[in-house]
Amino acid sequence: MTAGRASLQSERRQRIRERVSGDGFVRASALAAEFGVSLMTIHRDLEALQRAGWLRKVRGGATAVPSEVFHGDVAQRREAMAPTKRALAMAAASEVTEGQVLMLDESTTCLHLAELLPERAPLTVVTHFQPVITMLAGKPGISLIALGGEYFPAYDAFLGLYTAEGVSKVRADTLYLSTTAISQGRCYHQSQATIQVKRAMMESASRRVLLVDHTKFARQGLYALAPLTAFDLVLADDGLPPAEQRRIRDSGAALRIVPAPS
Repeated sequence: MTAGRASLQSERRQRIRERVSGDGFVRASALAAEFGVSLMTIHRDLEALQRAGWLRKVRGGATAVPSEVFHGDVAQRREAMAPTKRALAMAAASEVTEGQVLMLDESTTCLHLAELLPERAPLTVVTHFQPVITMLAGKPGISLIALGGEYFPAYDAFLGLYTAEGVSKVRADTLYLSTTAISQGRCYHQSQATIQVKRAMMESASRRVLLVDHTKFARQGLYALAPLTAFDLVLADDGLPPAEQRRIRDSGAALRIVPAPS
């Protein structure tokens, strides 16, 4: 592809992303007419934007509305269940002790956790999530290891092969992470690049703690990450139905219920 074509493609995809984000749903045929390109070209654009986490392809077009199978971009995720996520983060922070090496994933729940970590310094924090990097950079008592790789704007994080390779070169006492969806006792995510990094983090941590609000149990994902039993502790809020709590414990997973703000 020539530089000129690549520039036009990048500009078109940016405008498509803005249209879908602003309107919630846009038909592929309307986009093809608007940009004067073939329907096949628009489908390729939508597939690329879906891989990057900006939208979800649906029959006839694309949507940016969060659903059971699409969690939205990082701005939408920050707003969702924020008080509950902070309660989970406070429960996780209560276990942190001075001198530990912690890994944080690109979840907005871990962003709440990061806010609490300077109070528990000295600590070493390893992360690929840009908002956490920005938040903790230069904080007294925090040694920050920022993992690079390919930058995904929809996640505001570095993801993929090079990030996973960077993870493999460090070792953490505890990993804190979340997931998009939980179904039949297994965690799922919509992004292969994200799965790649989360699996590497799980391999590089002595202890794994999963932080999930109850809405994750009503969602679906495309790529399997790990069963709940792969985590040393699962922190969930009390919005999780008692029957689901029993199923998790009966599976052998260690579950702790955190009271959510009223």
